[in-house]
Amino acid sequence: MAANVVSQLASRSFDDPDEKRRPDKTQVDVVTVSDYTMARFRFEPGWRWSECIKPVVKTDSCQVSHVGLCTGGSITVELSDGTRATVKAGDSYAIPPGHDAWVEGNEPFVGYEFLSAAEYAKEA
Repeated sequence: MAANVVSQLASRSFDDPDEKRRPDKTQVDVVTVSDYTMARFRFEPGWRWSECIKPVVKTDSCQVSHVGLCTGGSITVELSDGTRATVKAGDSYAIPPGHDAWVEGNEPFVGYEFLSAAEYAKEA
């Protein structure tokens, strides 16, 4: 496995992001720190990938790989083969391409992502 090496000290705030993406019921704040792109996701209650993001990216299912950490709320992910898992606050997660997802309950989902940030919810 290749090692990642950080060569300089850097800090960025998600409150002053490099880019904001705002599809329906979605807030994606993107920052780049050194050579790394990260994002803070906030999905409001009622958010569902197939209703809020699909119209933007124009794919049948989410085709992005995700690696992140949930800090608030919960989200259920369903893979194309029917496999399901619910991610809740305090959980780290890895999600392969080919899925739908939706917010569970009345609390927004908040997650920080390290793998999908550069491309998630970008217009096709």
